[in-house]
Amino acid sequence: MLLFAQRNPRSCPVLGVLEAGQVESELLAGGDIRTDLPAYRLYREGQLVAEPQDVLEHWREDLVAFLIGCSFTFETPLLAAGVPMAHMDQGVNVPMYKTSIRCRPAGALSGPMVVSMRPLPADRIADAVRITSRYPGVHGAPVHIGSPEEIGIKDLSAPDFGDAVEIPEGWTPVFWACGVTPQAAVMESAPELAISHAPGHMLITDLPDAELQVP
Repeated sequence: MLLFAQRNPRSCPVLGVLEAGQVESELLAGGDIRTDLPAYRLYREGQLVAEPQDVLEHWREDLVAFLIGCSFTFETPLLAAGVPMAHMDQGVNVPMYKTSIRCRPAGALSGPMVVSMRPLPADRIADAVRITSRYPGVHGAPVHIGSPEEIGIKDLSAPDFGDAVEIPEGWTPVFWACGVTPQAAVMESAPELAISHAPGHMLITDLPDAELQVP
């Protein structure tokens, strides 16, 4: 997984890696990786088998946890700049899609890039690119703008994860690499066991958003 993340930094920007069996981190300020996520997903042989509220009974001492940056982080500076977030206005989760863009494989782990989509007015796209490019630790700038079919997305109203978002007339879909990408790789590569966050239910850390901004 670490090699997969290193080879696919836009999708898997690593903020921290715990030791095998470790459940605490300085980013959690005394919290527990097994209980502190809003919702989890449990995969066995690539199949989703449960969505528990904690993973205490499934934890093993050989499991290694990876903390991956999330694009929700850069939504705060986008909003501060007056860039609208349609999914927030509509009260739904951000939509996420599997694409035809293939990640660079690592060992037995391979799969497609997953992207999150936020529709934007044409005159705010440049601002969104400029702002998010300063947050490479949480996916950075968009990987694609407009024309979803060019990256293998056939129907924006049917996301693979999250919720569909109504796109206002004249707005353009903008796509960012998404931290659900490892789950798509798990589903394709079918490891014995994998535990993840439920899409849209990420870990909240004590790391301030501003510390992830680069000049």
